[in-house]
Amino acid sequence: MSDPRFLLVRLGSLGDIIHTLPAAAALRDTFPDARIDWAVEPKWARLLEGNPDLSEVISLDRKSAGGILSTVRKLRAAKYTCAIDFQALYKSALLAFASGAPQRIGFQSSYAREGLAAAFYTDRLNPRGAHKVDHNLTLAEFAGAQKATRRFPLAIRAEDEEMVARELTARSIGDFFVLNPGGGWVSKCWPAERYGQLHQKLFEQFGWRGVVSYGPGEENLSRDVIAAAGSRPPVAISLGLGPLMAMLCRAKFVVSADTGPLHMASALGTPVVGLYGPTDPSRNGPYSREDLAVRNARVSETTYRRGASYSAAMLSITVDQVVEGVRKRMRAHR
Repeated sequence: MSDPRFLLVRLGSLGDIIHTLPAAAALRDTFPDARIDWAVEPKWARLLEGNPDLSEVISLDRKSAGGILSTVRKLRAAKYTCAIDFQALYKSALLAFASGAPQRIGFQSSYAREGLAAAFYTDRLNPRGAHKVDHNLTLAEFAGAQKATRRFPLAIRAEDEEMVARELTARSIGDFFVLNPGGGWVSKCWPAERYGQLHQKLFEQFGWRGVVSYGPGEENLSRDVIAAAGSRPPVAISLGLGPLMAMLCRAKFVVSADTGPLHMASALGTPVVGLYGPTDPSRNGPYSREDLAVRNARVSETTYRRGASYSAAMLSITVDQVVEGVRKRMRAHR
C-alpha cells in the first residue's frame, strides 16, 4: 500500500478503547511512516494522549450539528485511504463512511451490536480468536498489519502521579489495593456489601488498606462498601482518567467486575482478579495471561444483554472464592 492513511474509529468506552490499542500498535509497526489517526469522543481522549502509535487524536464533538460537520470536514481533508470501524454502531460506521475513505473495514452484521451498521463498510469480517483484542486485530490485519507483540501504550503524566501521591498521603495510605464495585451494567456487578466483606478478609490477609475506586453516579456504591467493611474500612477516591491510571499503577492488585478500570489495570501490568458472571472472560477477561477470572456461570448463562439487576451468575461468587483468587494471583506475582 503506497502512502497509507488510516482512520481508526472507536469512539468509546474505556475498556473497549484499551482493547483496540494493540490494533493501532500493529498498524504502526507494519507502516512506520503512515498517518494513523483515531476518532474518539472527547471524554475518552485522555486514554490516547501521548500514544506513540498515533499521528493525531480527533475528538468528535457530537453536541451540535456544527461540531459534527467540522469533524467530518477535517476527516475528508485528510484523504484517508482506509477507515477501520472497531465499534460497529451506526454512529461509528457513519463516521467512517463520511470520512470519504475508499476502503472501510468493519465487522460482519452478525457480530456487530447494530447489525445494519455493516452496510456502510466495503469489507466485512468475522472476527478471529477468542478475545476482543484478537477480534480487533482481525480488522487491522485485513488492512495489512502484521502480527506483532500486543502492547497497550497508556501515558501517565507526572502531575497525575503527584496528585495521587497527595491523595494517598492525606489519608495516611502506604501500600494499598483497589476495589472497583461499579460497572456499566448492574448484571455484571458484584454487590457492594460483598466488596466490604472482601476488604475485611484481604486486610487481615495482607495488612494493606483498600481504596474504593468509583465514577460519577457511583457514590452510593462506595459508601455501601465502606459501611460493610467494619472497623477497618477502605477509603473512597474518585479520580479522572489520568489520575486513575496513576493510582492503578501503584496498586498491589485490583479486584473488579468486567468493566473499564479492570482492563486499564491489566493493560498497565497491575495484578488483576476479575469477577465474571454473564460475560465470558475468554472474550472479555483481563488480557494478561497472569491475571485471573473468578466465574461460576455455565456456558448457557453467557449473555451480553444489559441487565438492570444483579445476575444469579454474579451472586453465586462467594467472598471466600475471591479471597482465594487474590491469593493465587499474588503467589504468581512474586
